[in-house]
Amino acid sequence: MSKPVFKLLKIACSLLLLWFIVHSLYIIIDGLSDNGKKADLAIILGNKVNENGTLSERLIKRLESGVFLYRQHRVKTILVSGGLGKEGFYEGDKMKEYLIHQGISDSVIIVDNKGNTTRATVDNTIKLKEKYPFNSAIVVSQYFHVTRNKKLFKDKGFTNISSVSPHYFEWRDLYSILREFPAYYTQ
Repeated sequence: MSKPVFKLLKIACSLLLLWFIVHSLYIIIDGLSDNGKKADLAIILGNKVNENGTLSERLIKRLESGVFLYRQHRVKTILVSGGLGKEGFYEGDKMKEYLIHQGISDSVIIVDNKGNTTRATVDNTIKLKEKYPFNSAIVVSQYFHVTRNKKLFKDKGFTNISSVSPHYFEWRDLYSILREFPAYYTQ
């Protein structure tokens, strides 16, 4: 490899690394920020349901955030969205059970059991506007995931969207932050 080509490659790699760092800092700061807004709907994204039917700690923390929003009168309705996990449970149904056990009325919970991807959750939520009129929403997911969610909603023309994330951190977040970089630009 010639010196000029090597130098250009080195510059390109440095710029890509810088872009990744700036992007990652942005999604972390955005994801950990809570602007205190109120909304018509909280959209809680699903996550792993264990083989015995219990919820993963990550999912419990998301649901606790949704309960907090509801009890603080920041949202009127809660949408739980997830798919059928390999463990054999619909995440949305298990999430609804948890919320009911926390004293949230069945009448304010909407279940989307076809939200098996981030994009599917966004598409399904937009379709629900026909049946359940709402003009604003708060996405509830892990901090590294909410920026992409908000972008997908805005791409669909739904701009009155904000986010809340639980204060729950684990080592796998490092992998997830890496994954969010290409996902943000390809979805």
